[in-house]
Amino acid sequence: MRILATLLVLVVAPVVLAQQSSAINERRVSLTETAVALDPGGTSVLEARLLTTGINGAQDIPVTNVRFVVRNSSSVSYAFVSGVVTFYDGAGIRCGEGLFKADSLASNESFETDSPGLRIRCAPATWRVVATNLVPRMLLPTILPVSRLEISVDGEAHPLQLDRPFTLNVGDKQHTIIVRSAP
Repeated sequence: MRILATLLVLVVAPVVLAQQSSAINERRVSLTETAVALDPGGTSVLEARLLTTGINGAQDIPVTNVRFVVRNSSSVSYAFVSGVVTFYDGAGIRCGEGLFKADSLASNESFETDSPGLRIRCAPATWRVVATNLVPRMLLPTILPVSRLEISVDGEAHPLQLDRPFTLNVGDKQHTIIVRSAP
Protein backbone atom coordinates (compact mmCIF):
# COMPACT_ATOMS: atom_id res chain seq x y z
CA MET A 1 0.00 0.00 0.00
CA ARG A 2 2.84 2.39 0.81
CA ILE A 3 4.46 1.69 -2.54
CA LEU A 4 1.19 2.51 -4.30
CA ALA A 5 0.83 5.77 -2.36
CA THR A 6 4.46 6.72 -3.13
CA LEU A 7 3.97 6.03 -6.84
CA LEU A 8 0.79 8.10 -6.83
CA VAL A 9 2.61 11.06 -5.27
CA LEU A 10 5.50 10.75 -7.74
CA VAL A 11 3.11 10.73 -10.70
CA VAL A 12 0.70 13.46 -9.54
CA ALA A 13 3.23 15.98 -8.14
CA PRO A 14 4.88 16.86 -11.50
CA VAL A 15 1.46 17.30 -13.13
CA VAL A 16 0.32 19.70 -10.39
CA LEU A 17 3.59 21.67 -10.60
CA ALA A 18 3.32 21.90 -14.40
CA GLN A 19 -0.23 23.23 -14.14
CA GLN A 20 0.80 25.81 -11.54
CA SER A 21 3.77 27.05 -13.61
CA SER A 22 1.67 27.40 -16.77
CA ALA A 23 -0.97 29.34 -14.82
CA ILE A 24 1.70 31.84 -13.78
CA ASN A 25 2.50 32.66 -17.42
CA GLU A 26 -1.08 33.05 -18.56
CA ARG A 27 -2.57 35.97 -16.60
CA ARG A 28 -5.60 37.49 -18.34
CA VAL A 29 -6.23 41.23 -18.11
CA SER A 30 -8.98 43.55 -19.34
CA LEU A 31 -8.64 45.02 -22.83
CA THR A 32 -7.59 48.41 -21.45
CA GLU A 33 -4.77 46.97 -19.31
CA THR A 34 -1.26 45.99 -20.32
CA ALA A 35 -0.85 42.24 -20.84
CA VAL A 36 2.42 40.82 -19.51
CA ALA A 37 4.25 37.75 -20.79
CA LEU A 38 6.58 36.07 -18.30
CA ASP A 39 9.62 33.89 -18.73
CA PRO A 40 9.72 30.43 -17.05
CA GLY A 41 11.17 32.05 -13.92
CA GLY A 42 8.18 34.40 -13.59
CA THR A 43 10.02 37.55 -14.70
CA SER A 44 8.32 39.99 -17.08
CA VAL A 45 9.85 39.81 -20.58
CA LEU A 46 7.16 41.32 -22.83
CA GLU A 47 4.40 43.85 -22.23
CA ALA A 48 1.62 44.43 -24.77
CA ARG A 49 -1.11 47.04 -25.06
CA LEU A 50 -3.99 47.09 -27.54
CA LEU A 51 -4.24 49.89 -30.08
CA THR A 52 -7.47 48.66 -31.65
CA THR A 53 -10.63 49.66 -29.78
CA GLY A 54 -14.20 48.46 -30.21
CA ILE A 55 -13.47 44.80 -30.93
CA ASN A 56 -16.88 43.23 -31.54
CA GLY A 57 -16.67 40.00 -33.46
CA ALA A 58 -19.38 37.43 -34.15
CA GLN A 59 -19.48 33.86 -35.44
CA ASP A 60 -20.46 35.00 -38.94
CA ILE A 61 -18.35 38.23 -38.94
CA PRO A 62 -15.06 37.66 -37.05
CA VAL A 63 -12.59 40.49 -36.39
CA THR A 64 -9.37 39.70 -38.24
CA ASN A 65 -7.23 42.81 -37.79
CA VAL A 66 -6.17 43.88 -34.31
CA ARG A 67 -3.16 46.15 -33.77
CA PHE A 68 -1.09 46.15 -30.58
CA VAL A 69 2.31 47.32 -29.32
CA VAL A 70 4.73 44.88 -27.72
CA ARG A 71 7.61 46.15 -25.55
CA ASN A 72 10.68 44.22 -24.39
CA SER A 73 10.48 44.79 -20.63
CA SER A 74 13.55 42.67 -19.83
CA SER A 75 17.20 43.68 -19.73
CA VAL A 76 18.06 41.15 -22.47
CA SER A 77 18.23 42.01 -26.18
CA TYR A 78 16.64 39.38 -28.41
CA ALA A 79 17.47 38.26 -31.95
CA PHE A 80 13.96 36.80 -32.33
CA VAL A 81 10.75 37.06 -30.30
CA SER A 82 7.43 35.34 -30.97
CA GLY A 83 4.29 34.68 -29.02
CA VAL A 84 0.56 34.13 -28.90
CA VAL A 85 -2.15 36.68 -28.18
CA THR A 86 -5.46 35.22 -26.97
CA PHE A 87 -8.87 36.86 -26.42
CA TYR A 88 -11.64 35.67 -24.06
CA ASP A 89 -15.31 36.57 -23.77
CA GLY A 90 -17.02 37.62 -20.52
CA ALA A 91 -17.48 33.96 -19.48
CA GLY A 92 -13.75 33.29 -19.86
CA ILE A 93 -14.15 31.22 -23.03
CA ARG A 94 -11.44 31.60 -25.65
CA CYS A 95 -12.84 33.21 -28.77
CA GLY A 96 -9.75 34.14 -30.77
CA GLU A 97 -6.02 33.73 -30.87
CA GLY A 98 -3.18 34.64 -33.18
CA LEU A 99 0.59 34.80 -33.44
CA PHE A 100 3.06 37.67 -33.41
CA LYS A 101 6.80 37.90 -34.02
CA ALA A 102 9.68 40.35 -34.27
CA ASP A 103 13.30 40.15 -35.29
CA SER A 104 16.04 41.92 -33.34
CA LEU A 105 14.35 43.47 -30.30
CA ALA A 106 16.56 45.52 -27.96
CA SER A 107 15.93 45.98 -24.26
CA ASN A 108 13.08 48.46 -23.62
CA GLU A 109 12.33 48.64 -27.37
CA SER A 110 8.76 48.42 -28.69
CA PHE A 111 7.23 47.31 -31.97
CA GLU A 112 3.75 47.68 -33.41
CA THR A 113 2.25 44.58 -34.95
CA ASP A 114 -0.91 42.71 -35.81
CA SER A 115 -1.65 39.03 -35.39
CA PRO A 116 -1.86 37.07 -38.65
CA GLY A 117 -4.54 34.42 -38.65
CA LEU A 118 -6.46 36.04 -35.80
CA ARG A 119 -10.24 35.57 -35.94
CA ILE A 120 -12.10 36.98 -32.91
CA ARG A 121 -15.64 35.54 -32.83
CA CYS A 122 -17.00 37.41 -29.79
CA ALA A 123 -16.92 40.73 -27.95
CA PRO A 124 -13.82 39.99 -25.83
CA ALA A 125 -13.57 41.11 -22.22
CA THR A 126 -10.03 39.94 -21.44
CA TRP A 127 -6.83 39.06 -23.26
CA ARG A 128 -3.39 37.63 -22.57
CA VAL A 129 0.03 37.44 -24.19
CA VAL A 130 2.36 34.44 -23.95
CA ALA A 131 5.98 34.48 -25.14
CA THR A 132 6.68 31.26 -27.03
CA ASN A 133 10.18 31.94 -28.38
CA LEU A 134 12.81 34.24 -26.87
CA VAL A 135 16.14 33.91 -28.67
CA PRO A 136 18.78 36.13 -27.04
CA ARG A 137 21.12 38.09 -29.27
CA MET A 138 24.69 36.82 -29.05
CA LEU A 139 27.33 39.53 -29.28
CA LEU A 140 30.52 38.38 -30.94
CA PRO A 141 33.75 39.42 -29.25
CA THR A 142 35.65 42.19 -31.00
CA ILE A 143 39.19 41.32 -31.98
CA LEU A 144 41.38 44.37 -31.96
CA PRO A 145 44.36 44.38 -34.31
CA VAL A 146 47.67 44.23 -32.52
CA SER A 147 49.82 47.10 -33.67
CA ARG A 148 52.90 46.67 -31.51
CA LEU A 149 54.16 43.81 -29.39
CA GLU A 150 57.10 43.79 -27.06
CA ILE A 151 58.56 41.56 -24.38
CA SER A 152 60.21 42.94 -21.29
CA VAL A 153 63.07 40.94 -19.78
CA ASP A 154 64.49 42.36 -16.53
CA GLY A 155 63.15 45.80 -17.47
CA GLU A 156 64.70 45.72 -20.96
CA ALA A 157 62.10 45.95 -23.74
CA HIS A 158 62.56 43.92 -26.94
CA PRO A 159 60.23 44.30 -29.97
CA LEU A 160 58.31 41.25 -31.19
CA GLN A 161 56.70 40.46 -34.52
CA LEU A 162 54.02 37.87 -35.08
CA ASP A 163 55.28 34.58 -36.56
CA ARG A 164 58.94 35.73 -36.40
CA PRO A 165 61.35 33.84 -34.13
CA PHE A 166 62.84 35.58 -31.11
CA THR A 167 65.92 34.03 -29.50
CA LEU A 168 66.23 34.29 -25.74
CA ASN A 169 69.29 33.24 -23.73
CA VAL A 170 68.41 31.72 -20.37
CA GLY A 171 71.50 30.66 -18.47
CA ASP A 172 73.71 28.76 -20.88
CA LYS A 173 70.82 27.70 -23.16
CA GLN A 174 69.23 29.49 -26.10
CA HIS A 175 65.44 29.33 -26.45
CA THR A 176 63.54 30.28 -29.59
CA ILE A 177 60.14 31.88 -29.00
CA ILE A 178 57.54 32.44 -31.73
CA VAL A 179 54.50 34.60 -31.00
CA ARG A 180 51.36 33.62 -32.95
CA SER A 181 47.75 34.69 -32.84
CA ALA A 182 45.42 32.13 -31.24
CA PRO A 183 42.69 30.61 -33.46
